[in-house]
Amino acid sequence: MSSPDPQVRAARNIATGEAGRRLTVAVTGAAGGVGAVLVERLAASEEIKQVLAFDERRGECAAAQWHVLDVRDPAIAEKLRGADVVVHLALDLGLDSDPAARTAYNVRGTQTVLTAAAAAGVHRVVLCTSAMVYGALPDNELPLSEDAELRATAEATGVGDLLEVEHLARRAPRAHPGLNVTVVRPATLVGGTDTALTRYFESPRLLVVAGSRPAWQFCHVEDLCSALEYAVLGLAEGELAVGCEGWLEQEEVEELTGIRRMELPSAVALGAAARLHRIGLTPSPAGDLAYTMYPWVVSVGRLHDAGWRPQWTNEEVLTELLEEVAGRHTVAGRRLGRKDATAAGAAGATVALLGAAAVVRRARKARRRI
Repeated sequence: MSSPDPQVRAARNIATGEAGRRLTVAVTGAAGGVGAVLVERLAASEEIKQVLAFDERRGECAAAQWHVLDVRDPAIAEKLRGADVVVHLALDLGLDSDPAARTAYNVRGTQTVLTAAAAAGVHRVVLCTSAMVYGALPDNELPLSEDAELRATAEATGVGDLLEVEHLARRAPRAHPGLNVTVVRPATLVGGTDTALTRYFESPRLLVVAGSRPAWQFCHVEDLCSALEYAVLGLAEGELAVGCEGWLEQEEVEELTGIRRMELPSAVALGAAARLHRIGLTPSPAGDLAYTMYPWVVSVGRLHDAGWRPQWTNEEVLTELLEEVAGRHTVAGRRLGRKDATAAGAAGATVALLGAAAVVRRARKARRRI
């Protein structure tokens, strides 16, 4: 599945034929993660003239022209001169990052890249956020339209930053006339990623909140990069959701993974998650749990209209995710070391979570007595 989609190749040929020249594309966050995959993909394309790669360290793609710098450095403007398109992927969404530092990096970096791109005469900037910006809510339609209101709050890891990036994207064309901004919003991303949602599948039991309505939609990094390529070529513009076709119900996920559920009342699960995060035992705030409770499945209408199709199914991506996380052990979002996991075991990990819930219940009873 690593070979380029023939539809993408055909679309590239059409785009370059109409434009009459090949594009120079700059990619930030190019040394790792999605950026590294995209740089390799673009560098291998005969229709892309040159790839300018930006990161705080040099990556492995020898075909790209590397610039080692912090994307918040205004000097990036001069280095972007000659680029036709900028794909901004330098975002820190790590679970273990300091929240204040993470926000400062993400927001300031995006502001700087947008301003620098306009100053350098770049015509198009492609930003990548997440379908999480729609919010995970019990009354969400299945699937959500790409034009649906962004109803997320800042309670989940990094989502507040992504909402601010979305705001900057909408404001940029007014602040910089002539600058086209496209935003790509992937579903649960899989392929070398580490998020609260991928860690959910590292647990000995799948936590299910009583009365919730989970619906799982995945996006493989290869499909995300093919969608980003469509955006680079201007074949799809505006706000683009990307992911596998359809979704999986919780029962299907449990059958495919072979991991049994542990069901808890909403108040207990959310209360335990909030307390564990507040006292520093887990990296995930309680807001992350909402994305395992309620649907945030998206349609990919605009990309479909442009001819794009995902090459991965939800079942295939989930299978790959299970292979990636094999041997890892996580409880309530906190990854255990090998010794901890061996000592705890699946049963012990479950007891640990229930114990945390009991702490919350005891604290509530104590407050009521006071």
